[in-house]
Amino acid sequence: MNIKKTIGTLMMCAISATPMMAQQTCAESYQPCTYQEMEQLTVNEQVTTVITASEPIRFVDISTDKIAGDQPINNTVRLKPKEGLHEDGEVLAIVTIVTERYRTQYALLYTTRLQEAVTDKEIQQIEKNAYNNPAVTLSSTDMARYARQIWSSEAHVNNVKTKAHKIVMRLNNIYSSGDYFFLDFSVENKTDVPFDIDQIRLKLTDKKTAKATNSQMVELHPVFTLEQTKRFRYGYRNVIVIRKMTFPNDKQLTIEMTENQISGRTISLKVNYSDVLSADSFNPIFLKRATLSDSE
Repeated sequence: MNIKKTIGTLMMCAISATPMMAQQTCAESYQPCTYQEMEQLTVNEQVTTVITASEPIRFVDISTDKIAGDQPINNTVRLKPKEGLHEDGEVLAIVTIVTERYRTQYALLYTTRLQEAVTDKEIQQIEKNAYNNPAVTLSSTDMARYARQIWSSEAHVNNVKTKAHKIVMRLNNIYSSGDYFFLDFSVENKTDVPFDIDQIRLKLTDKKTAKATNSQMVELHPVFTLEQTKRFRYGYRNVIVIRKMTFPNDKQLTIEMTENQISGRTISLKVNYSDVLSADSFNPIFLKRATLSDSE
């Protein structure tokens, strides 16, 4: 099919189809989709088109090099034509967006009229095709729901705590789900000086270090953190999610909280591997309670 036929077909579809019809064919029928049936976004080289997903985006494909794109934050994609030497209705590219649980596609059509260019597009439920992403065993939405339920639950670990600067840091719970550990900890500030959090770090450190041996430390990067609070006066609690791992008995998991001051306070909580091994698994009742509390 030559370009004139393509443009003619697209223009006829745009004129004859209502907005509802344009959104029904692919997502609802689960049949192979052509670009004429996709949701169409009009773009212009002087306008940035921002597409926002309801969950983190794991993969983006732009089918041609006529469109420049980037991902400034984990659930947002920015798109813009590289040049303006195109005709109205010309198909510049197909963009495919894959999140943790769904995928969607848009046909990007060029427009010479700035007022017609899409500036802000939120992916609608009807445009989402369910997708079983093999790289995701637990979605961010599920992590947040489970973490919130843990945050609200009673502490089951009573013997893992540390004290420094009149501050007590303790481990409340460790849960496991799929490929992840959920670490629930709290901090009690027994002073009248508020604690301004600089950062919270997770590390694997040596239990004991010989004088002639350099200490080895491995930084761990959380995949999810429930609370983003940066200051507390008396009490603080958070749930951090990390990937499951094993480590030798001469190592320990360290949760370190530092204060955002030149002479800031630092407190570290040491978690032995034996405590990690005793992590509770989520049971069906716990998960059901988490789902119900999230929907209320």
